[in-house]
Amino acid sequence: MASHNQSYRAGETKGRAEEKTNQAMGAMGEKAREAKEKTYETGRAAREKAHGAADSTKEWASDAAQTGREKAQAGKETTGGILEQTGEKVKSMAQGAAEAVKSTFGMAQHDEDVDKSSNATTNRRV
Repeated sequence: MASHNQSYRAGETKGRAEEKTNQAMGAMGEKAREAKEKTYETGRAAREKAHGAADSTKEWASDAAQTGREKAQAGKETTGGILEQTGEKVKSMAQGAAEAVKSTFGMAQHDEDVDKSSNATTNRRV
């Protein structure tokens, strides 16, 4: 009878061990599912944050480019004005120098000669 009793107890022990193993496996499976979900959520949040950062960077770059274009246009306009003023000054100086050379060589026109030559069609000296 001892062998029958030992067999019964061995079966009971085996059943309890199987049940504890199944419970442990279930708990581990549940923890694995929770870890998987948490990892998925963390990854999704990281993607959203990266996407938001990329959008912010794109917006900042666009604003910086627009500011650069505006500054370049303003610089272009300023440079154009300066070049125009400089050109006028150089032209005026060149005219003054030409008049000085003509005056030195006796070729300068006086105000009276200018008025006569503008009214006459041909003005020749013989």
